[in-house]
Amino acid sequence: MIYWELFLAFFIPNIIGYGGGPAIIPLIEAEVVSRYGWMTSQEFAETLALGNALPSPIATKMAGYIGYDIAGIGGAFVAVSATVIPSLLLMLGALGLLYRHRDSPRVKRMSQWVRPVIAIMMAWLTLGFLLESLNTSGAIHTLIIGIAAAIALLRFNMHPAFVVISAVIYGALFIS
Repeated sequence: MIYWELFLAFFIPNIIGYGGGPAIIPLIEAEVVSRYGWMTSQEFAETLALGNALPSPIATKMAGYIGYDIAGIGGAFVAVSATVIPSLLLMLGALGLLYRHRDSPRVKRMSQWVRPVIAIMMAWLTLGFLLESLNTSGAIHTLIIGIAAAIALLRFNMHPAFVVISAVIYGALFIS
């Protein structure tokens, strides 16, 4: 039964989540945290932070980690399969359809709405993480990490992976 639940928890967000990994993270969070209760919001945020620090697509990393955490190697295989297979099949089907109708005004309008919808979903996820951080780590630590990350990214053009690793180190030294 756990394998079926793992499959559904990653299959459904990948079927309905148009726009890649960042677009489906809130949907995966809803399944993993709210629906099945396999993780807390804090654990999910930490998993996402760790996943962002590693190379490769975020959705498959999260699926592999969460699947392994819930049901071992078999769980990781099921979760990653549920993440990859639907996206591949939908991509092939959608690509053929979009290519056939590439000059259609409807297709062009639909494509214009993708970025704003993803931006809103990411803003919602970020707000949730901010509120969780304020509740668990406090305003001072949240501000220190946020301001330092903004300066590192915007002023010094530091790679986001190094910013995440630095935040993890800060958290390990000063928050835990």
